[in-house]
Amino acid sequence: MRRSLSLFLFVALLMCVGNVAAQTTRPLRIIMIGAHPDDCDQDGGGTAILFSRMGHAVKFVSVTNGDAGHQSQGGGVLAKRRMAEAKEAGKRFGVEYEVLDNHDGALLPTLDVRLQIIRKIREWNADVVIAPRPNDYHPDHRYTGVLVQDAAYMVAVPNVAADTPPLEKNPVFLYFQDHFQRPNPFRPDIAIDITPVFSQKIHALDAHVSQFYEWLPWIGGYLNEVPSDLSQREKWLAENRKGRITPEVHAALEKWYGREKAATIQYAEAFEICEYGRQPDEAEIRRLFPMLPAR
Repeated sequence: MRRSLSLFLFVALLMCVGNVAAQTTRPLRIIMIGAHPDDCDQDGGGTAILFSRMGHAVKFVSVTNGDAGHQSQGGGVLAKRRMAEAKEAGKRFGVEYEVLDNHDGALLPTLDVRLQIIRKIREWNADVVIAPRPNDYHPDHRYTGVLVQDAAYMVAVPNVAADTPPLEKNPVFLYFQDHFQRPNPFRPDIAIDITPVFSQKIHALDAHVSQFYEWLPWIGGYLNEVPSDLSQREKWLAENRKGRITPEVHAALEKWYGREKAATIQYAEAFEICEYGRQPDEAEIRRLFPMLPAR
C-alpha cells in the first residue's frame, strides 16, 4: 500500500514538472494590430522578425483594407493590391498577415469592430497584444487604439463575443512608439535592439510598393526623390525609414541591454505598457521578450 502511494506521488510529481516545462517552453503568441496594411510593419516589424527567428508565432492584423491610401487608385482595386502587398510582406517578415474588410478612412470605434478585434485576439490566443496609442494624426490610427483598449478587458469575458472562447488570462497590452506629445508623450517601457534585422525589415517594407514608393512620397511631397532604378529602392527606403533613437528610448535601451551595449545600437523599436491589460514585472517582460539579454 505504502509502495503504491509512493509510486502514485512520484508519477504525479513528474506530471506537474512536465506541465510546468510545457508552459515554459510553449512558443509565445504575439499579435500586432494596426489600422492599415503596413502600420504594424513600420512600428513593430523588426521585433516581429526577432520573435519569428526564435520560433515564436506573430500575427499582423490590419483593421482596415487600405482602400483609400493612394493618390490615383482606390476602392476594390487598391484593396486587392494592398492585400497582396501585405501577404508578401508577411512572408518576408516571417509572420501571418490578416487584413480585415473595413474601409480605410472611415473607421469608427463601433461595437461591431470591437467584436472583430476581440475575436482576433482570442483566436490567436495572444500572450502579447501591440497596437497604436489613441492619440495620433490619423483617425483610423486613433480609433484602432481605442478599439484595442476597449477589447483589453473583454477578451476574458465569456458572454462577450460568446461564439469565440474567451482567453483564460488577460494578455499584456502594449502601445507602438509614436512622437505625439498631447495629451501625454509616449513612454518607452520596453526597447528592443533591431539592428541585426534592420535590413530584413526594410526588405519586408519594400513589399508595400503602393505605400513606400507611391502614396507616402506623394502625400509627403517627396515623390521626386524615389529612385526610378528599382535596384536602388531598398537602399533609399532604408535611409528614409531609419528613424532616430530618442534620448528616452536610449535610456530604455541602457536599462534592458546595459550602457556598453546600448551605445552600439543603431536601430530600435520601443513599446509602452498599456494600463488595461496584465501588468508585467521585469522578469515577465524578459520572458515575453526573450531577445532581451538575461540578467
